[in-house]
Amino acid sequence: MTHHDTLQGLLNDPRVGKNPQLWTTLREGRLPEGWPLMNFVTVPGMVTADGEDHRRLRGLVTQAFTPRRIAELAPAIEARATALLDEVALLEGDFDLRQHFAYPLPMQVIGELLGLPPKQQDELHELSNTLVSSSAEPGAAVAAQQGLFALLGGLAAAKRAEPGDDLTTDLIAAREADDRLTEMEVVGTLLLMLVAGHETTLNLITNAVRALLAAPDQLASVLDGTHSWAAVVEETLRYDSPVGQFPLRYAVEDIELGEVTIRQGDAILASYAAAGRDSGHFPDADRFDLGRAPAKHLSLGHGPHFCLGAGLARLEAETALRLLFDRFPGLRLADGPAPEPIASFVSNSVKTLMVRQG
Repeated sequence: MTHHDTLQGLLNDPRVGKNPQLWTTLREGRLPEGWPLMNFVTVPGMVTADGEDHRRLRGLVTQAFTPRRIAELAPAIEARATALLDEVALLEGDFDLRQHFAYPLPMQVIGELLGLPPKQQDELHELSNTLVSSSAEPGAAVAAQQGLFALLGGLAAAKRAEPGDDLTTDLIAAREADDRLTEMEVVGTLLLMLVAGHETTLNLITNAVRALLAAPDQLASVLDGTHSWAAVVEETLRYDSPVGQFPLRYAVEDIELGEVTIRQGDAILASYAAAGRDSGHFPDADRFDLGRAPAKHLSLGHGPHFCLGAGLARLEAETALRLLFDRFPGLRLADGPAPEPIASFVSNSVKTLMVRQG
C-alpha cells in the first residue's frame, strides 16, 4: 500500500488484522525455510495482536509507558545529548554522525528506560539490525531473534528477582482486572520497545540531519527562528520516514479497492515511506519544505496500532537536533560518494552519515 489515503483507510479498517494466523501462506506452511522476516512478523505482543487481545496488551503497557514518564525523561535526554556532543567536539576531520550521535542517544535512553545494562546495548543493537534486515543470510534472523529473546528474557528474570525503577519492572507488575502479561508477552513487548525505541529514532535523527544539510535554505529558516525543530521532525517523518515498510497486515475478508481485490488471507505491506511521497496527497511531495502546511503523515501509524512511543521519539529528535545545531551551526556534509541505504524492508535510512564540523 503506497498511496496515503488508501493506506490510512486500511490502517483503521476492521477488515484488516495483525494476527499472523490470518495469513494463508503462513498458515498453510508455504513460506520458504529461513525467510528473513518470519520471526519479525510472528513475535508475540502488541504488534501481532488484534481486537480485545491488542487492547489488553496495550492497556497494560500504557500503564508503564505514560506521558508523565516521558516528560520526566526530558532533562536526562538533554544531558545525554550534551555529553555526546562534548565527545563529538573532540573529533577531528570527517566523522560519522550516525555512529557518534544519532545511535548512542536513543540507545542510551531506551536502555535506561528498560533498565538494560549498558554493556548489553551494543549487542542488542546488532541483533535488532539483523532482525529487521531483508538481506540477512538464511538462519541469521532466526539466530538474532533467539539471541534477543535470551537477553531480554534474562533481563525480565533479573527484574523479577530485583525490581527497579524502570519500564521492565513496571511491565512485570502491570495489572488490569487482575490480568498480567505472560512471559512471552513481556519478552515480545520488550523486543518491540527495544527495536522501535532506538532504531526508528536513530533513523529519524539521521534522516533529519541529512535533509537539512542538503537544503541549506531550510536549515537557515530554523536557525533564524522562522521554523521550529518540531516542524523539522514532522517534515522529516513525512519526507523520509524512518520506517520504510512495516510487515505485515492481513485481509480478514475480501476487500475491494477500486479495480483491485485483496483476497481474504492475503498479506498487506504498509509502505510509510511511499505514502509520505504521495504527490496526490502532498503537493511537491519530493521537496523537503518546512513551510508546507502541517503534514498529516502516517509515519507513526494510524488507528489502534498508532505508535505508543511517538511522544518519546519526537522529544528525543527535537532535543537532539536543537542541541546539535546550537553547538555546530556550520555542520555540513563531507565530500565523497552518497551514503549507502540500509538494506531493510523496515528500517529506512543510510548506513553512515559522514559530516564535518565546518
